[in-house]
Amino acid sequence: MRRRRMGVAGGFLAPSLMGVVVFMGLPFGDVMRRSFLDAVGRAFVGVENYKIVWGNGAFRLAAGNMLRFLVIAVPVLFVVSLVLSLLVFQVGRGIFKTSLVLPMVIPAAAMVLVWKILLCRDGVLNQILSGITGRAWDVDWVNGDTAFWVLMITYVWKNAGYDMLLWLAGLGGISESLYDAARVDGAGGWAQLRYITLPCLQGTMGLVIVLSVVNSFRVYREAYLLAGSYPDQRIYMIPHLFGHWFLTLDVQKMCTAAAILVAGALLAAGAVRGVQSIVR
Repeated sequence: MRRRRMGVAGGFLAPSLMGVVVFMGLPFGDVMRRSFLDAVGRAFVGVENYKIVWGNGAFRLAAGNMLRFLVIAVPVLFVVSLVLSLLVFQVGRGIFKTSLVLPMVIPAAAMVLVWKILLCRDGVLNQILSGITGRAWDVDWVNGDTAFWVLMITYVWKNAGYDMLLWLAGLGGISESLYDAARVDGAGGWAQLRYITLPCLQGTMGLVIVLSVVNSFRVYREAYLLAGSYPDQRIYMIPHLFGHWFLTLDVQKMCTAAAILVAGALLAAGAVRGVQSIVR
């Protein structure tokens, strides 16, 4: 019976697995192969391409910005979405859920247009600050020192509602009897959060972190719409670099950089799993 069930499950999974192998596995295998070949694609050059890419200043800048964004923006999104989910779960008002999820359905172009109206040199924010302080404000919030923080706020605002729904699904699966027993034993709200809510959300935490990291790589769209192909160096991301290499047909550099990024992503995923196992 068990073998029969496994056979049925394998039959249903086979089309998807074939699609993954054909459309993802084989192309990535070709990417790995090209990362060890010369520009013509014939001679094996070992790790020479990796040395060239790692020594490229633009790659180090883009990779550093991406790492900085992951280290700062993902934890901020994690905390903000968790706090919002706890508040919404306690209040239980549908209007709050709807308002927090709205950024998910707003087109990126429309959202960025609003940010530009607010944050450009002659935008609404500078006018408000000028009225409050009594002096003229001429700050380009998108292309100056604040460019990174504008992009981070955009990312958090865009994805907080989605992550909140994931947290709410996890919160809905926690038995109310656990909280009743804790209250009988005299546990307060903080103790219930620390010893019941957070431990029961371990699985959801992993999912939220993974999806937040994946969505952080999509922030290039907002960065491009905000500042174009050549933004402030603080928000110069990996996709910007790949776009420039694509225009010059630097296939070996793109393949090598992709291999480095995948290796970094695998290490990060392993670190997340390690932290989860330690916490459990």
